[in-house]
Amino acid sequence: MPRREDIHSILIIGSGPIIIGQACEFDYSGTQACRSLKEEGYRVVLINSNPATIMTDPIMADAIYLKPLTVDSIKEICEKENIDAVLPTMGGQTGLNLARELFHQGYWERNGIDIIGVDIAAIDITEDRQQFRDLMDEIGIDQCRSRTAKSLLDAKEITEELGGLPVVIRPSFTMGGMGGGIVWTEEEFERKILRGLELSPVHEVLIEESIFGWKEFELELLRDANDTVVIICSIENMDPCGVHTGDSVTVAPTQTLPDEHFQRLRNAAIKMMRSIGTFAGGCNVQFAVEPETFRIVAIEINPRVSRSSALASKATGYPIAKIASKLAVGYRLDELKNQITGTTSACFEPTLDYVVVKVPRFNFDKFPGCDEELSTQMKAVGEVMAIGRTFPEALNKAWQGMETGHAGLGADGYESFTRKSVRDRLLKPYWDRSLQIRNAFKLGTSVDEIHDITHVDPWFLQQIRYMVSLENRTEGQSLTEISREDFLELKQAGFSDKQIAWLLSQSGEAVHENEVRARRLALGLKPVFRVVDTCGGEFAAETPYYYATYEQENESIVSDRPKVLILGSGPNRIGQGIEFDYSCVHAVIAAKDLGYETIIINCNPETVSTDFDVADKLYFEPVFWERVLDIWEHEKPEGVILQVGGQTALKLARRFHEGGYRIFGTPFEMMDLAEDRGKFTEVLTKLEIPFPNFGMATNFGEAKVVAKRVGYPVLIRPSYVLGGQGMRIAIKEDELEEYVGAILKTHPENAFLIDHYLENAIEVDFDSVYDGEQLHEAGIMQHIEPAGVHSGDSTAVLPPYSLSESVINTMRDYQLRLAKELQVRGFINVQYAIKGEDVFVLESNPRATRTIPFIAKATNRPDAQIGVKVMLGRKLSEFDLTSHLKHYAIKEPVFPFDKFPEVKKELGPEMKSTGETIYFLENFNDEHFRKPFEFKNLYLSR
Repeated sequence: MPRREDIHSILIIGSGPIIIGQACEFDYSGTQACRSLKEEGYRVVLINSNPATIMTDPIMADAIYLKPLTVDSIKEICEKENIDAVLPTMGGQTGLNLARELFHQGYWERNGIDIIGVDIAAIDITEDRQQFRDLMDEIGIDQCRSRTAKSLLDAKEITEELGGLPVVIRPSFTMGGMGGGIVWTEEEFERKILRGLELSPVHEVLIEESIFGWKEFELELLRDANDTVVIICSIENMDPCGVHTGDSVTVAPTQTLPDEHFQRLRNAAIKMMRSIGTFAGGCNVQFAVEPETFRIVAIEINPRVSRSSALASKATGYPIAKIASKLAVGYRLDELKNQITGTTSACFEPTLDYVVVKVPRFNFDKFPGCDEELSTQMKAVGEVMAIGRTFPEALNKAWQGMETGHAGLGADGYESFTRKSVRDRLLKPYWDRSLQIRNAFKLGTSVDEIHDITHVDPWFLQQIRYMVSLENRTEGQSLTEISREDFLELKQAGFSDKQIAWLLSQSGEAVHENEVRARRLALGLKPVFRVVDTCGGEFAAETPYYYATYEQENESIVSDRPKVLILGSGPNRIGQGIEFDYSCVHAVIAAKDLGYETIIINCNPETVSTDFDVADKLYFEPVFWERVLDIWEHEKPEGVILQVGGQTALKLARRFHEGGYRIFGTPFEMMDLAEDRGKFTEVLTKLEIPFPNFGMATNFGEAKVVAKRVGYPVLIRPSYVLGGQGMRIAIKEDELEEYVGAILKTHPENAFLIDHYLENAIEVDFDSVYDGEQLHEAGIMQHIEPAGVHSGDSTAVLPPYSLSESVINTMRDYQLRLAKELQVRGFINVQYAIKGEDVFVLESNPRATRTIPFIAKATNRPDAQIGVKVMLGRKLSEFDLTSHLKHYAIKEPVFPFDKFPEVKKELGPEMKSTGETIYFLENFNDEHFRKPFEFKNLYLSR
């Protein structure tokens, strides 16, 4: 049947601020849903409180409400917008829970609003552990033995019935595995059970037999109103059960499951989806498989697009959320076309002729003393996806995209290891397990021994052992004698030129990666670019979505149009998140408007920038110099945009500059000068702009002398970092020694700055765009917390609420002076500290910052696009720079302290928040201002 004609206005509920367990994959899904439904002519209304996302941009929906995600907000919007239907499956657990609450209040039925894309009964069944268990028993799907507990006493009795510890606990109606985990000992039993009961909104936990060490699989499904079900993607966790799938290395398609057992999984998944209701939409099903007997048990089913849906969409090229939205409004799968091929039906299940590997990204370094052991509660803050023709190629590429300092899966000299350190890291599941498996093979450990310790399937272990065998063979050779065949085998296994240089250097003579590249090109070894087409090359793809590999046939045809290369921001992490993807998408729109062909490179599967139809060409590749240069040499663009991809893109600026490649916008020398804390203060001195008393140091001895001269407390700042990484406030010498030691460990190559810390100062973020003549004041944001709390962790108000006109004018004067001196073309952000009427400059960032999306949403002005167009040569006089902010907008950060209960809740110069919300104030009696103002000094720490 065609689209429904009885509904006109559809409400989409967003997922709110980025948190661990519910991140920008829902921004991606929600964006796809908005675009998909607008294509069909529906009026799309969106509620979401997250200002950093492209989803809440005016281009995405007909009406956008940046309001708190509450029942009252939704009621207000429904009445104002005359909503006919609500789609709650694109907003993670937040969207589902709100829809469910309003359903049980009878609100939807009373107001004649249809719930589309899911049945509330399905949500109730799948979220209520006991109901789900009963239903699975009814349809004959095996599960772990379990029972729900509503008290500590219940939990103790059930654990005895299940045969004692270990057991798994799963709180009902929580997200990202929150409050869940494996209970191994009597000592932790009471604490973990009570925490799970407290965190569950219905104060109930499922106690389940432990299947720790079993294999885990996921299937992504779509179903239409005709009850046709298709499996879009199968995903295998390399980490066995016991690690949350969001924290596990995962592989698509499944690699180790014999076909007969895979068919059993398929049949079970389809049976499960059909059992939970008649809705048309998407579903994610998770299974555990006992390795020896192939006993299959169902873990859970999510009747919504999930974190894995975004990964599955990018892995296959099949736009799950887009199709799910169309199914929700009445289309059948056989009526829809595959948007990648443009000719085949959406009924066709994708076929992959490549391997996809996802590796999660963690930020444990932000939370000293946190428990790094991985469990059923998710702890990852982001992820990298890589595509290769083989598992080794994809795994090496994923590690190249991680931005943890590695050039691949080891073989780069980045970290040393010993037999003891490797064994200790393998005894429990940690984030670097795949790397430690590689290290174990380097030490001569057998597949059987590693399997006994980790329970990782022997197939994966054999693949990593093969990678190590290539390393061992290469180490004995020299650059001139390595054969073309050996070289090709290394490249086909994903080894970077940097890794190969390090391996060849082990035989004595130092080899640089540039020499390896030159030798590789002389041997005629260049990557080709293959298309992601959903159909294993059986049909032509209309969509230019590529990955690099070392084979014969190149499928990326270069046009003769002028091109702009845009570097994405890589995996989400604290300090560099979705707000940079927002700017990347606007960079694409801006460059297209000016007539350029847009080419984007990024490796983050959660983002909108890596959707197949955003840029003219998408290269799903690590933002890693070798990979970027290969694409540059293939496409030969006019230049590169680095200012929108955060530190990820800026880190490559020197390479572009030294290679003579054009960088759009602010010259490299000036970006570099602003990043170098010492050189930047020389500029401030020249311009007669005040800054805190400071000195440079490279070791503790020098730091001690500087600190004595500038006076305690001091702020220690490494150069070339984002999110305040490594920054600390020291109030005495022994603290200074501790923090300097930490910096020398993490940033040994960087001189660092010791500033006098301005106590009780007000901190201000000033974002602007400069075109060489005119300065556009995008926004001045006054922090509520004092200087010393990182700007990303501060509650901030736009415009300033207590600064004098004289102070504001002084900042305007300094901003213009700096923009001129730094030859800025495009964005410039300056952070100021105000003491009384004195204005001090803390730092300057000649790039798009995390606050640009917030200001754009607050003012309803496309500042990201304006900044990029100025970089590409336009003048500010060509744009409407009017702000539409009536009163005040407040940015409220969100923290992950609930994921790390053992960590002290403290704030300082290193950023810890994962996301933010926006709230519009009329006056300062509002509790959104009053509460943070009352608590503004409470959590300031080191």
